[in-house]
Amino acid sequence: MRPITGAALAAALTAAVLPGIAATAHAATTHRVLFDSSKAETAGNADWIISTSQPDPLKQDSTPSSDKDWTGALSSWGIALQKTGQYTLDTLPAGNTITYGSTSNALDLSHFDEFVLPEPNIRLSSSEKTALLKFVQNGGGLFLISDHTGSDRNNDGWDSPAIINDIMTSNGVDNTDPFGFSVDLKNISTDHPVAISDSSNPVLNGSFGTVKHSLIANGTTFTLKPADNPAVKGLLYLSTSSPGNTNATFVTSTFGQGRVAIWNDSSPIDDGTGESGKTLYNGWTDSTANNAALALNATAWLAGSGTTTPPSGNCASPGQKLANPGFESGTTSWSGNATIGTAATPHTGTSAAAFDGQGVATTNTESQTVSIPAGCSASLSFWLHVSTAETTTSSKYDTFAVAVGSTTVATFSNLDAASGYQQHSVDLSAYAGQSVTIKFTGAEDYEKQTTFVLDDTALTAS
Repeated sequence: MRPITGAALAAALTAAVLPGIAATAHAATTHRVLFDSSKAETAGNADWIISTSQPDPLKQDSTPSSDKDWTGALSSWGIALQKTGQYTLDTLPAGNTITYGSTSNALDLSHFDEFVLPEPNIRLSSSEKTALLKFVQNGGGLFLISDHTGSDRNNDGWDSPAIINDIMTSNGVDNTDPFGFSVDLKNISTDHPVAISDSSNPVLNGSFGTVKHSLIANGTTFTLKPADNPAVKGLLYLSTSSPGNTNATFVTSTFGQGRVAIWNDSSPIDDGTGESGKTLYNGWTDSTANNAALALNATAWLAGSGTTTPPSGNCASPGQKLANPGFESGTTSWSGNATIGTAATPHTGTSAAAFDGQGVATTNTESQTVSIPAGCSASLSFWLHVSTAETTTSSKYDTFAVAVGSTTVATFSNLDAASGYQQHSVDLSAYAGQSVTIKFTGAEDYEKQTTFVLDDTALTAS
């Protein structure tokens, strides 16, 4: 976000909170939302907090009626939710760690339905990224807010586009773009993005209002990657663009049992009020956009995806659940058409499953149905060797996908070629108590071979 001080623009802004918010009808469920303040969200002119009273904003004012009752540029957002009577709000203060499944942390993500990460300026640790992915995978809602490239407010070398992209590619759960989008390294000075036409979409047409436009006051865009996650969907695009896989400014997706939304700029959620000395910009009630409705509808959609309680830890039947995991007994327990045997060098033992490698359009699969016991954590791991004759360093021509049922949980390509086997793992705890089909699919195009060799698979319950 860039501070805007021009008189002409300021005249277009109003100081009121979204009108009629108290009368908004919602289901009786109380939704639990945690706002982050642990990643330098107040560095520089930023003030992305709902209140200086943390973790509980009600201790600043238990019956807020205007944005001045709580201190923070996100106070209007928080107060609008508070006034419905259907949300409990907390903040993860600076100095705290994002966790999931920690019994000693009262602000653990397992206690919440939604986590809002508004323009983070500190890179998440490895454990925090894993916690975030497991939270979503097990049914949580994640609201990410980015900003333009070069918005490093605390001068630590990381801005929000780099931090969010890092979450997608280095999280320990699924490092292959699990949500199906990436943040573009752009700085767009001004625009009024346009919503797609979709009257049934709950984010664009929810109980908080209809969304036609948002705004940008120095922000970026997103690139959609439906091949990585077919659930990804662009809801708003630059005013000069048509809906597609580029120039999106608000995107939603799903992962496992949870939901994700990402916005391209912090200006729309800024209500212009905050701590003394901050130069802020009121985008929340900008008369040329529907920013408040978009933020609140998205919050409702994300928080409504369900409760997120980690597995109980009472696993009645721990251990390996895949049969013939190293293909040592040939095709036993597996269904498909990959080449199983000694044709390719195995990781261990004498047998492995080789996919593709023909240099012509080829699709090979292997699958196995297993039951994951209730009350267990579960992890799918496997060793994969990718070798290719492709010379490109940027294009994915040949792919290898891992799916659980109809959900793709990991993808690889000719770009992942390496001299030997690499081990990969995917958390499947969200599927505890279910019978699922694990499927590996190699797909090769019409020239230049890529061979994917799979060995030593494991689905371990604990």
